[in-house]
Amino acid sequence: MKNIYGLTIDEIEDYFIKMGSKKFHALQLFSWLYEKRIESFTDITNIKKELIDSINKDFSINRLKIVDVQEDVDVCKYLFELYDNEHIEAVLMKHDYGNSICVSSQVGCNMGCKFCESGRRRKIRNLETYEMVLQILMIEKLFGKRISHVVVMGIGEPFDNYDNLIKFFRIINHPKGLAIGARHITVSTCGLVPKILEFSEFPLQINLAISLHAPNDKIRNKIMPISKAYPMKELINSLKKYLEKTNRRITFEYILLKDVNDSLECAEELAKLVKGINCYINLIPYNETNNLDFKRTNTVQIMRFYDILKKNSVNVTIRREFGSKISAACGQLRSKKEDL
Repeated sequence: MKNIYGLTIDEIEDYFIKMGSKKFHALQLFSWLYEKRIESFTDITNIKKELIDSINKDFSINRLKIVDVQEDVDVCKYLFELYDNEHIEAVLMKHDYGNSICVSSQVGCNMGCKFCESGRRRKIRNLETYEMVLQILMIEKLFGKRISHVVVMGIGEPFDNYDNLIKFFRIINHPKGLAIGARHITVSTCGLVPKILEFSEFPLQINLAISLHAPNDKIRNKIMPISKAYPMKELINSLKKYLEKTNRRITFEYILLKDVNDSLECAEELAKLVKGINCYINLIPYNETNNLDFKRTNTVQIMRFYDILKKNSVNVTIRREFGSKISAACGQLRSKKEDL
């Protein structure tokens, strides 16, 4: 039985039309699900009982199970258990501009980035669309406030689950869905070039972030296996085509790893790599994990790296650090659960 939270408005319209009913019921149903936040189809009062009975027979309205919550200053991490007893996690972050949530897109990840806890455990399966949507709905309910920004940067490579990802965007962006503005939604990819090109045709103005983490193929090949399939030149060319189509600024994410990619030479090379590209670089202090040997670059070196980019007229920020006292690194909380 399909979960109702995995259906777009168009799919629900088609469902009602096939039943010989009116498609405007789809907007009514969306309103009950996402505005009134019902927990049972029987709570719906403006759709005929026989239609409600059909919906109840054809769809489930089941939620995910929250099995652990960890809190730190302005951050809360949630571990969810899925119908097949697998686990994913999502992170709520409180900012001065609103509340953002980082959602997972897969159970595990096949990209194998050496510094990433998610990549240490291989991909088990893609998340269904409803499993992505429910991460937001359930955290909003517990938190008691609206989520204004969404980033798909949790467990998994989002573009490796492309079709479900696109449906997820359509649902959370719809005015009768979660009504989250497209420019408040960001998706991060490690660099699946064909999907970057496909995404350039997507009509919603979703932000694109690239997990770069190295200024050249020599370093990137060592820490990100995807670079062997899609080398730096191919990746950059795809991003230039993306910019031609969308004219939307790209974010480059760059985790600073001690003695790996944090030298001043790397900073100079990075500045040259992005020259002429409409972008900004988000420098990310590394969250260390017991299962991996990489270490956090010290604050002095982070600032030196930052200063070189600034001197080369690169738009650059240093990501605010969240959750140093909890299992903050992507996939850490899931790994702790699975290792028990």
